[in-house]
This record gives sequence, C-alpha cells and structure tokens, in this order.
Amino acid sequence: MKKLILKSVLYAFLILITLEGLVRVFHLGKDTPTRFLDEHKVEKWKPNQNGFSVTGNRRQNFSEYHINTSGFNSYREFNPTKEKTEIALVGDSFIEGFHQNYYNSIGKKIEKSIPEIEVYEYGYAGYDFADQLHLTHAYKEQFLLIDHIILGIKFSNDLNRGEYDVVNSRLALESPMNKLLKKSKLLVYAKSIGILDPPQELVYRIISIIKSKPKKKPIDELEASRIKEANEKKYLANFENLISKYGYDKQRYTLLLDSRITSTFFLSYLEKNDFNYIDFASSFEASDRPTTLIYDRHWNNHGRELIAQLISKYINKKQLKSEQ
Repeated sequence: MKKLILKSVLYAFLILITLEGLVRVFHLGKDTPTRFLDEHKVEKWKPNQNGFSVTGNRRQNFSEYHINTSGFNSYREFNPTKEKTEIALVGDSFIEGFHQNYYNSIGKKIEKSIPEIEVYEYGYAGYDFADQLHLTHAYKEQFLLIDHIILGIKFSNDLNRGEYDVVNSRLALESPMNKLLKKSKLLVYAKSIGILDPPQELVYRIISIIKSKPKKKPIDELEASRIKEANEKKYLANFENLISKYGYDKQRYTLLLDSRITSTFFLSYLEKNDFNYIDFASSFEASDRPTTLIYDRHWNNHGRELIAQLISKYINKKQLKSEQ
C-alpha cells in the first residue's frame, strides 16, 4: 500500500511537470507583465518587459507585447520634442493593444498613413478618465510637447469618480501570493480556462449563504429612468471636476468615443461646450466585416484599422486648418 501511494504521488508529480512543460512550450498560459506604481503615483507596467498575451483556451488570440522604458506597450520609445509632430493615444486595454502584436498597433497604422508623425500609445488595462488625466498631469512636461492627445472614453464606465486615487484592486494582482501563483504557467492556464471556477464558486456560495442579504425589489421603468438621469448627472459632474483639477486643452485634446453607448445628454454637453471628439460608431456600423474579436469585445485588426483611419483623417484635417 505504501509503494502504491509513493508511486501515485511520483506519477502525479511527473504528469504535472509534463503538463507545465507543454503549457510553456506552446504558450498556452497568459504571460501578463508586472504592474507597478511609479514615483508620480501613476500605475503602469514595469519597463522593459517582453512576452506573449494569450486569450482563450486554444490560443484564439496570441500576440506579442513589448513594454518600453515608459511602462507602456509600444513599438517605440516616447521622446517628444518641439521640432517633431506627435500624437498621444491615452486609454484602457483598447489602446493598450495586448490583442494585437505590438508592431502592428493602432499607432503603427496611423504612422503608415501619416509617415511624418510619431504616435505614442499610453494604454493600460483598467484606466478610466481620472487615470488618464492624472497621467497627463503627472508627466505634464512631456505631454506639453505632444501636439495631439486622443483620450479614449466610455461614458458609463470611465466617469465613476471625480478625482484620482490609486486603485488598490488592480495593484492587488501583484500581491506576493499572485506573483507566486503566476510562476506556474499550468496554474495560470487552468484558471484562464475555468478549471478553478467550480471551487471558487462554491466558496462564494458559502460566503453568500453566511452573509445572506434580502432580495432587491425589481425596479420599474420610472425608477430606472430616475437612476439613469442621476447617473448621467453624476458622470458629467465627475467629468467637470477632473478637467477643472487637471486642466483640459481643447485645442490639443480630443475624445475618442462610441456614440452608440454614449449618453445623448453627454454628447450634447460636449457639442455645446466645444469639446472635440472622434465618434467611431458609424464607421463600425457601416463595416461589412466584424470589428471585434469573436470571443472578446476588444477590437480586432479590422476594427483597429478603422480607428487608425478615423484618427488619421481627423489629424490631417486639423493640420490642414492650422496651415490655412
């Protein structure tokens, strides 16, 4: 019996080692870079990291990333000057572009369309509008040299707060325990494909039973309308607080948004107050090809092409006006 147990343990260990090796060889597990908080309290990726971003349990999406010395996924370093013309793309995971090889990013596509400019991509998963404006303020000297700054915004997601503070829940992903767990690519892969979901769900159910809460009453249409209106006012107030605190240069700053998921209340405010924005809704709707990944809502290569075309067209138009 003792020999059987020892052999079982040995075989299980060898199987785990073999599976770990297979996951590493075929890059099945996520290889996300390490996060950190810099001296300006800007959350970003630790500089000079390279790897491959994997989505799906059969590598539905497999792309290479490169974190530059500034801490962002980009094919180039950020070195703005008064002599050159530069564009900064600032936003969340859509700008970050882990779903596309870093050398085929939105910025690279824009540069192909307008060869005389440089595009800097300040994208980081989870960035909201507060993160973005805090970034531009923290590196004010750098951003003052950049000619055009495009800020990605989702009205219902990115304006939940009116002032910047460090989001500890994101940094918690870099806790000592998580760092230790990430060393096993097999464990990372098992988690990504849902093998670890049942035990986690069981724990959550037990906790919910212990901390049982009364069921919420269903909301009628009138109440839903009131909540929506209150949220819109709150988001707009947060927007105004942020631009008041950090400043907002209407000549250089432009919002990138999708009007299909943006409140008409907010759009009217932008137009009334002369805020420039690029709306990619009609371009995506007119496309006869999918613009997002099948298993993910992030833009696919075609969607990124359309975004790059819209930004290029917008920048060309602005430059033409300035020359007249």
